[in-house]
Amino acid sequence: MTKTDLIAFARRLPKAELHLHIEGSLEPPMLVALAKRNNVAIPFKTVEEVRAAYAFSNLQDFLDIYYQGMNVLRTEEDFFDLTMAYLNRARADNVRHAEIFFDPQGHTARGVPFNTAISGILTALSMSRAQFGMTSKLILCFLRHLSEEDAFACLEEAEPWLDRIAGVGLDSSEIGHPPSKFQRVFAAARERGLKLVAHAGEEGPPDYVREALDLLDIDRLDHGNRSLEDEGLVARLRERGITLTVCPLSNLKLCVVKEIRAHPLKRMLQAGLRATVNSDDPAYFGGYVMANFEAVIDALDLDQEDLRTLAKNSFAGSFLEDGQKRAHLAAIDKAR
Repeated sequence: MTKTDLIAFARRLPKAELHLHIEGSLEPPMLVALAKRNNVAIPFKTVEEVRAAYAFSNLQDFLDIYYQGMNVLRTEEDFFDLTMAYLNRARADNVRHAEIFFDPQGHTARGVPFNTAISGILTALSMSRAQFGMTSKLILCFLRHLSEEDAFACLEEAEPWLDRIAGVGLDSSEIGHPPSKFQRVFAAARERGLKLVAHAGEEGPPDYVREALDLLDIDRLDHGNRSLEDEGLVARLRERGITLTVCPLSNLKLCVVKEIRAHPLKRMLQAGLRATVNSDDPAYFGGYVMANFEAVIDALDLDQEDLRTLAKNSFAGSFLEDGQKRAHLAAIDKAR
């Protein structure tokens, strides 16, 4: 198949997105519009100035502008609009199921109530399911640059909503904040019946992945690129069937890889790892799910079966019920 044919095939495939920060889908036009709607001062006069600011050399550079942009999110309507905008873009890429991260500590620290953020997000998720049949799960992420005590306070604040939260995750600045820092709060989340995921091995070393497996007892690994530096770790991930939520354009934008041709996604597949393709923070990193598929198809010489495997992995690694997974996997088998 030609590259054009492969891209068309990837678009036809049903897909799940397992690594999406809803705050990272804040597109420049919406940022400017919400700043105006909420009378929030921002250091940008135009959408073009916002786009120019979306230039980073590492994870921390990105996080600085990410938290600055988050400041325009103030009301339940804002969170609803943000989430619906993402869901509409994902649906256009034939994403049938999305597992969405949100950062409540980034909002409560600004005086935005936990209930305000989650209510707006959940209303959009419910509406998308009712109107389009697109399913979703919500994952609360702890900010790892804050203390574990802050994470415990966040988990306590989430208690009334736990029947609508599928799991907890760990994001923000990785270097200097190993998974072991959050071992107790992850155990508490597990006791509450929540699934566990964590960012590890993006900029942090393979030891961070090992800690996420051994100390946090994660169900799924976010990023995990640097796992490939340790053959024993690769074997463990393969044997346990741990899903890796890989984000190619994010890795490029944050200089985790120097070029897409150097991205480890194909090597992950060749090693038997359950890798998936996701967009991470698409407003900042250059595109949604299909843009990420297009980038790796063009650069990594992926074939039709690689694409089918990536799509299957996304549902196999999701937190859907087994019957739902089987239905999606059957649809992928039928795709031509």
